[in-house]
Amino acid sequence: MGALVDTAVPHEFPVLDRDGLVYLDSGATSQKPRVVIDAIEDFYANHNANIHRGVYPLAQEATDLFEGARERIAAWLGSTPKETLFTKNATEALNLVAYAWGRKNVGAGDAIVLTQMEHHSNLVPWQLLCQEVGAHLRYLEIDGEGRISLDQLDEHLADGRVRLVTAAHVSNVLGTINPVDEIVARARAAGAVSVLDGSQAVPQLPVDVGAIGADFYAWTAHKAYGPTGIGILHGRREVLEAMPPFLGGGDMISSVDFHESRFNELPWKFEAGTSPIAEAVGMGAAVDFLQEIGMEQVRAHELDLVGYALNRLREVPGLTIYGPPEPEGRGALVSFAIDGVHPHDVAEIVARDGVCIRAGHHCAQPLMRKLGVGATSRASFAIHNTREDVDRLIDSLANVRKVFQL
Repeated sequence: MGALVDTAVPHEFPVLDRDGLVYLDSGATSQKPRVVIDAIEDFYANHNANIHRGVYPLAQEATDLFEGARERIAAWLGSTPKETLFTKNATEALNLVAYAWGRKNVGAGDAIVLTQMEHHSNLVPWQLLCQEVGAHLRYLEIDGEGRISLDQLDEHLADGRVRLVTAAHVSNVLGTINPVDEIVARARAAGAVSVLDGSQAVPQLPVDVGAIGADFYAWTAHKAYGPTGIGILHGRREVLEAMPPFLGGGDMISSVDFHESRFNELPWKFEAGTSPIAEAVGMGAAVDFLQEIGMEQVRAHELDLVGYALNRLREVPGLTIYGPPEPEGRGALVSFAIDGVHPHDVAEIVARDGVCIRAGHHCAQPLMRKLGVGATSRASFAIHNTREDVDRLIDSLANVRKVFQL
């Protein structure tokens, strides 16, 4: 694996040919390998047509490419095609659940449990739902190392008022890998539905949504080496079939009359309008790319990088690291702050050296308040990164300290 990642894989990403570029922001969006770019270009150049409607060969080719991508994506993560819905992104996938499932099943006096580390995309939809129906939110607190307590989850579930439990599989700020198997099992035992945000997990870890067993599992293609504009929601078939549609329009219907409509079967019941066809084809190519490398190898490579980064960052005076202290409890990212320097200044100064990191609240403002900071800097790693990239970051952080005379 070392030889593959250190030599072959970086050259698969055209943007990384830019001189001096060190890309450490894959948690925001991943770079795209050549095979994904080529797949999208090939679709538009040779197979472009609308899907599910035309009977001519070009339309059949487009449909086969689109549905073939769905089949490969579903199989990759232990799901089925009928339980694999295409959305615009993970945010839309989570909103779909909040609207289509939530407004039918959550009412006044009910409770929704989520963690203090949630991305806004897995927080705001539940706030809106609770405000509309008179339910309320309960939070699983994080400890000093960015972990939640399953005992506290049991306490929330004990009164029988919790209708839904939701959590990030991997935190986009702390890197915490949450115990999703236990969260799902305990929620189900208490009669609550489970929703997982896998946006950071799917690109980094071997994930089997069938084995995890969550009622809903959402993720997005653009963080998993695929294109923007497409997300995925895996849902348990019996739950999806009982839900009303989220959006109305073409392709989600089986028949329409002047006063009523009949809806399509899964997964098309939740895919109104023209689908992100080229994006699905590109995502299928990204899945093929990751499968060829192997997710166990991806995890091993990134685990080495995050462990090395934790050790090197601890050498920097005045630097605070947030989240679990050991690499095994983390995804492939590290958030940190330097005493006396705003994270935006850190990111701007290291960018002068070609090092790309994220700075800000990372769409997790409640978590920032819990941590007692307004923002952090974040380095997030991918299969194309090396230990030398981490060294470049550390050298650039030394320049930050020089600029601020620390």
